[in-house]
Amino acid sequence: MKLSIVIPAHNEEQRIGKTLEEYGKFFNEKLENKEIDNYEILVVLNACKDNTLAVVKKFQKKNNKIKYLDFKRAGKGFAIIEGFKRVLKRNCELIGFVDADMATPPEAFYDLVKSIKGYDGTIASRWLRGSIIKTKQTILRMVTSRGFHFLVRSFFLLPYKDTQCGAKLFKRNVVKTVVADLGITKWAFDVDLLYKIKRKGFKIKEIPTIWEDKKESKLNLVKVPFQMFSSIIRLRLLYSPFKFIVRAYDKMPEKIKLHH
Repeated sequence: MKLSIVIPAHNEEQRIGKTLEEYGKFFNEKLENKEIDNYEILVVLNACKDNTLAVVKKFQKKNNKIKYLDFKRAGKGFAIIEGFKRVLKRNCELIGFVDADMATPPEAFYDLVKSIKGYDGTIASRWLRGSIIKTKQTILRMVTSRGFHFLVRSFFLLPYKDTQCGAKLFKRNVVKTVVADLGITKWAFDVDLLYKIKRKGFKIKEIPTIWEDKKESKLNLVKVPFQMFSSIIRLRLLYSPFKFIVRAYDKMPEKIKLHH
């Protein structure tokens, strides 16, 4: 089994080093124990203005399984899509992605690998029984998360309790089937990805995970809830007869759009 892990990174010089060190150490051990045939970690830098690239290059010298792409365009979804395109050119059987801050430790990501047998993909969930949440969430984050989840369940009938956890893994043919149709790169990226996979008839398993919110989190808890809810409404419109509304808005001049 050959594994490719895509890590989107935007200004992650303070956190990406530990992630690469821990993931590299963990999967090197799995490789030595012949629990996997091979692996690679592909860091996709998107619009970084700090020293993320230098940190990645430093760890690449220590571990040749680490590779990178560097783009000027921003967006987690964009980075994951480009990462998918690149790893599909190589001989990998499993393709996944994980956040750069190591909120999901490598052993939790490996749980996705162990659980994929009989399924087309596995996704980590913070809200299933058995999940270990090491950082207590604020009331605002809990309300935002539950509200977003309610909209996702209502609008898309996805059977998952947590679409936004940043650790997901799919078999190669799943990624190959949907990657060309992916275009949502903001908060609705994960929902769009899972919805497209569902429409293709693939079977995805949701499993409990270990998750730790990092103190250095860059989320703006004032702006983010509004951005999350508006993105999911926009996505629902794109999958409806009213998609012309979104298309018309996208064609409007930037100076007369509403900005937040």
